[in-house]
Amino acid sequence: MATLFTKENKQSPVVGLSFTTGQRPLADRMRPKDLSEFVGQARIVGKDKILWRLIEKDQVPSMIFWGPPGCGKTTLARIIAQKTKADFTEVRAIEKGVGDIKKIIAEAKSQFRAYQKRTILFVDEIHRFNKAQQAIFLPFVEEGTLILIGATTENPSFEIISPLLSRCRVFVLESLSPGDIGLIIKRALTDKERGLGKLKIKISPPGLNLLIEFSNGDARCPLNGLEVAIKMSRPDKYGVYHLTRDIIAQAMRQGFLIYDKSGEEHYNVISAFIKSMRGSDADAALYWLARMIEAGEDPRFVARRMVIFASEDIGNACPQALSVATAAAQAVEFVGMPEAQINLAQAATYLATAPKSNASYKGLLAAKEDVKKTLNLPVPLHLRNAPTQLTKELGYGKDYKYPHDNPETKQEYLPEKLRGRKYYKK
Repeated sequence: MATLFTKENKQSPVVGLSFTTGQRPLADRMRPKDLSEFVGQARIVGKDKILWRLIEKDQVPSMIFWGPPGCGKTTLARIIAQKTKADFTEVRAIEKGVGDIKKIIAEAKSQFRAYQKRTILFVDEIHRFNKAQQAIFLPFVEEGTLILIGATTENPSFEIISPLLSRCRVFVLESLSPGDIGLIIKRALTDKERGLGKLKIKISPPGLNLLIEFSNGDARCPLNGLEVAIKMSRPDKYGVYHLTRDIIAQAMRQGFLIYDKSGEEHYNVISAFIKSMRGSDADAALYWLARMIEAGEDPRFVARRMVIFASEDIGNACPQALSVATAAAQAVEFVGMPEAQINLAQAATYLATAPKSNASYKGLLAAKEDVKKTLNLPVPLHLRNAPTQLTKELGYGKDYKYPHDNPETKQEYLPEKLRGRKYYKK
């Protein structure tokens, strides 16, 4: 039986067990099957709390679960699937397009008409659907044919269209506390059927603390870390796995492809993507784009960065680049994922292979430096607008030469103190 050891806690030797090939990940095996196993979110799913009552009575409305990764959004949806009498379908927004959703809705309509049976559709990462895709749900949620449950890590006020939001109940889920994480670890160590209870594991107090600390409120992290740590370790002659702080640290670093949208790796990968395009390496640009897509990055964020890149790094060396990048950004909104990844790939390779010039951007930076140094230099009189008789009498607009009528005439457009300055250098 797996045991949480301390220095004072000694156990008799047993032989450890090996992991079987194809076994489901520990985090998936330990996913709660009903509300009695659910950890955290007592404010809404504690006994007799609002969501608990709705689930127990099979009166689930359309709703949005908003909370950080690993707080239980998907688990709650699956518990509902087991408790409800409705048909249940689960999809990830990043993997499905409009055609897929229309098929699901058509089947839901058929079930409702034939048997008066409703369908619960759980959409993970619903914020990745664009406005047009979200609007597809409206009439069916309104008439009750479809019960929509969306899960999102983003603020629904900004990411979910207002008509859909008004038809859904929003439940805010919070990160799991250290105590919650400790309980989840303990269950994994002692559960013989789904967890590590058939193994003999000695985890040091510093190792346990690090496991909890690294989890950052995400239930999956410590379970994945435990599993990796076991695979990295060898049992001693008594079959005991000794999980020290160092082993836990290595496991937590090596066990995951890290991509936190608000963390360092988010910025590292987008930086690599931008620099690959700047260096005209289309292959590397596609690789980093694929990394972001597979990690679930918001395609709108990628598109915005490409629009910026088109002017910052390509500029007038290829003016069409801005049009291509802007079109890709529009395609993301119009088409949505997963198909919009094709548009992003086209734009990324175009930008990577386009000629480069940062003259416009460098010129702007140089001009801003002069603005800071000189502050509010007066606009030359001949460049000022003269809408009234008084301004005309004061000399506003006097001696201004209209370039279309005087193509050969040169005149000054900068303040007197800055005449001759060159910001834009091709």
